[in-house]
Amino acid sequence: MKTNDCIREAIYGLVTGDALGVPVEFVLRRELKEQPVTGMIGYGTHNQPPGTWSDDSSLALCLADELIKGYNIGNIAASFVKWYDEKLWTPHGEIFDIGGTTRTAILKLKNGIPPALAGGRDERSNGNGSLMRILPLLFYVRNIESPVERFKVVGEVSGITHVHTRSALACYYYLEFASFICGNGGTVLSAYEKTNTSFGTLVHQLKIEPVEVDAFKRLLEGNLPSLSKAEINSGGYVIHTLEAALWCIFNTGSYEEAVLKAVNLGYDTDTTACVTGGLAGILYGAGSIPEEWLQQLAKKDDIEELIRRFTEKYG
Repeated sequence: MKTNDCIREAIYGLVTGDALGVPVEFVLRRELKEQPVTGMIGYGTHNQPPGTWSDDSSLALCLADELIKGYNIGNIAASFVKWYDEKLWTPHGEIFDIGGTTRTAILKLKNGIPPALAGGRDERSNGNGSLMRILPLLFYVRNIESPVERFKVVGEVSGITHVHTRSALACYYYLEFASFICGNGGTVLSAYEKTNTSFGTLVHQLKIEPVEVDAFKRLLEGNLPSLSKAEINSGGYVIHTLEAALWCIFNTGSYEEAVLKAVNLGYDTDTTACVTGGLAGILYGAGSIPEEWLQQLAKKDDIEELIRRFTEKYG
């Protein structure tokens, strides 16, 4: 796939997945089994109209917007503060959902703490709040040849809100997989194998602590695609979200099928579908996202213009 298509479908893919999941965030899996989501709906958990995306997409769009101007970690962090204070890149001029670790980090940024020191550092600060917004960074880091240098940049961007090594590694793993399915041909399983090899090389070079590598055990063993639905968690832990998104990709055959599978896993539905949707958009390419869903997205014209500018920079 051409890079231009990867950009467009990655951004629309993540935003659309997010919007599909917003109305049923926190709904249990057993409830969604009885009444599954089959398309774009509204209201529900957050009482928002159809096509409304959450903080996941807002922060991803902030990141993309800043990357158009060039890579500057201070400016990226400042855009997150503008989202929080000025409602930058919100669907309807309000914030209706924000994770605790992300909120704490942004409040630190507002108080003048540098981006490198703002994010959560302890093991409990490994929610999916950096993974959900990281995908636009793919188009900056994919041209950095050294895995160590790529990881350094990924770690900086993750670290604005989530500094812990595990969160940074999850973001790195996700972007490596996305890179292998963007314009490289092959199957998702071959991309999975390449990602595991690349990840293994990185953790060896950096001498990452075994406890952190062990957190990725189910991914690295190579049998994630064959796990049952009951074995897949869909809460807010970064490893669970990464596993769930990849599992949905491995076990479906279209964008629509992948994101609906993600939503119907339940609980953190918007983020699971957002992370899945970005990959599915890249994988299935132009025209894969149902037009009916795209037309319902909040601020679609603004997103389209952002994609145009981002593509001029990185396409």
